[in-house]
Amino acid sequence: MPQKINITDEDIEYAEKVLLPEGKAFDEERRLFIRNLSTLDLQAVPGSGKTTALLAKLLILERYMPLKSGCGVLVISHTNAAVDEINERIGKHCPKLFEYPNFVGTIQSFVDRFLAIPCYTNKFKKKPSRIDSEIYDERLSQILNNPWKYRFGLSNNDLKKILYLKNVNESIFYKYRFDISEDEIILSKALNGEKLEIKKPRKGRNYQDYSEEEKSSLYNWFKDLKIHLLKSSEILHFDDAYFLANLSFIKNPNVITLLQKRFKFVFVDEMQDMDVHQHNLIEKVFHPDQLSQSVLQRIGDKNQAIYNGGAVTLENIWSIRDNVMYINGSHRLSPRIAELVQNLALTPNPVEGRNLNPDGSAIDIKPTIFVYKDDTIELIIPAFAEKIKELQASDSIPTNPAHKFMAVAWRKEHDDVNKITLCDYWPHFAKASSSQRIDYKVLEDYVLYFAKEKKTLESVRKNVLNALLKVLRIENVSDKNDRVYTKRKLINLFKTLENNEYEKLKLNLYEWSIGCIRGKNSETITAIREYIPTFLSVFQKGVVSSATFINGESEINVDTNEDEPQVNTFDSDGINIEIGTVHSAKGQTHTATLYLETYFQNDGNGANAISYESQRLANQLLGNQISSTVGKRVKQSTKMAYVGFSRPTHLLCIAIHKKRFDSFLSNTNSEDWDIIEI
Repeated sequence: MPQKINITDEDIEYAEKVLLPEGKAFDEERRLFIRNLSTLDLQAVPGSGKTTALLAKLLILERYMPLKSGCGVLVISHTNAAVDEINERIGKHCPKLFEYPNFVGTIQSFVDRFLAIPCYTNKFKKKPSRIDSEIYDERLSQILNNPWKYRFGLSNNDLKKILYLKNVNESIFYKYRFDISEDEIILSKALNGEKLEIKKPRKGRNYQDYSEEEKSSLYNWFKDLKIHLLKSSEILHFDDAYFLANLSFIKNPNVITLLQKRFKFVFVDEMQDMDVHQHNLIEKVFHPDQLSQSVLQRIGDKNQAIYNGGAVTLENIWSIRDNVMYINGSHRLSPRIAELVQNLALTPNPVEGRNLNPDGSAIDIKPTIFVYKDDTIELIIPAFAEKIKELQASDSIPTNPAHKFMAVAWRKEHDDVNKITLCDYWPHFAKASSSQRIDYKVLEDYVLYFAKEKKTLESVRKNVLNALLKVLRIENVSDKNDRVYTKRKLINLFKTLENNEYEKLKLNLYEWSIGCIRGKNSETITAIREYIPTFLSVFQKGVVSSATFINGESEINVDTNEDEPQVNTFDSDGINIEIGTVHSAKGQTHTATLYLETYFQNDGNGANAISYESQRLANQLLGNQISSTVGKRVKQSTKMAYVGFSRPTHLLCIAIHKKRFDSFLSNTNSEDWDIIEI
């Protein structure tokens, strides 16, 4: 007899006490979702609190653990940040949720742990050393720099063809992947791409393609190279995990049954951000039909799908099921902003702005259009700050707001000076990302870009150890089993050495970490550089191939002095405005948002060129609902604007060039918009 869970009013009241401010309660929309434990899709508008409603459901489910038959709960989100938020908000209240047989993680971590690593281990009788895209590319780069060492039986003549392909278009070597077609392992041009076809690059009048025999030989070399990276280097690209997952379904179809038995309830948050291969895998494992033993709930907003494949998603990868619930009320948006956002919904869904002032009165701030000229574009962000001050002076915006102010744009930069991007509004914009990664191009960046927000020595220590591991990989140092070192293996090795090598390393790591925390970056980098020859001598190696990595200068163009103002912020009398992309702002809540129009592609020529959001979305800015039949470029612009416009609680502003405003928006209703010419 399957376990029947009936969520009670008392259960929901418990979740409200944990998650909501005192005196607040879930409305009927959210209560209906919290109570529902059947397979369904939840379509929720921006600022609807869908994640909070999901957390309430998880808090309540923990009260009924352990579930019958040893089943667990699986919670999948798209990013580590989202998973961390779940842990931070409810971890201490429901510890069982984060223990066996439950699993809370990203889609990548789920695939790695339950499918890819077991499949790899069964096939090669050992675990992969790393699953990491950057380290995969690093290892591939080493191979491509010495291709004659990796001939895999290729003739001299055909090896020259490989070198020719590399010189003409090296990117194909980094993009191609294993795939499965009709139960056959093939090579594809890229993840979710077409089958890899080897063609001679076109050049000269007497062009002649390779023969079928030559193509077959080169194709097999690409296959052997991929097998070598998987088997011998033991390094997987993140994409490889999905290939291995699908391979495991063919080799052992019972895997799906076992996962369904393990996870009775499966919740996928931010479903719209899943790429096609992630969507298909979730469906394959937890297929929502009568045979499935799992309850699958997919949660998100199709209109906010802007991550897929590195571009704005156009296809409806996420097809809504028959059993769908809606949350239309937004506690973030005011009625005026909600109406604008609703006009941009390609998948029609009413957006009800329910945000109120603390005293219960309506937030009734007209959105603002800043109309700029070529010579006033850099005055837009300061004008935004002045508008905020003006509204604070009239008590329309709180002086100590709960959320930040932000200026966002779609496109960061462009080679053509006539095409407006974020860098035209804010020339100081730091163009390269300094967010924390596992792998960097030079030693210096490992020291500069540790997770500063954690304010612990551990984050610096991990970065330095990762830098030392990279030195070993570059110098081709491996352990006794011919595998690359991990942090744990390295520490364990040093513990076995004589002459107190472990104590020296431990002390160095401590001193370097303290140095970084105190901002002594240059001294720390110098100290690590001086230690590396001693470090390599443990392995009977010296600094050879790794010299460029050790001594190279950072390529990340940001101000690293913590005492200086942040590069991507503008401050005016305490009004601090963060500047970034729409992608970086996704999921955030702002008190005020400035959307900066930017160039994206051309839909025409000359005077008919349509390239900016103000042109493509003029009808929506004038109060008309978008049609689902609009063209590709309009859809892309619509999705970006939908995400950007739905960030603010109080004030939404848009920057539009005067020539585009006059051509497309001259009849804007002053009852709906404040129009300020700069």
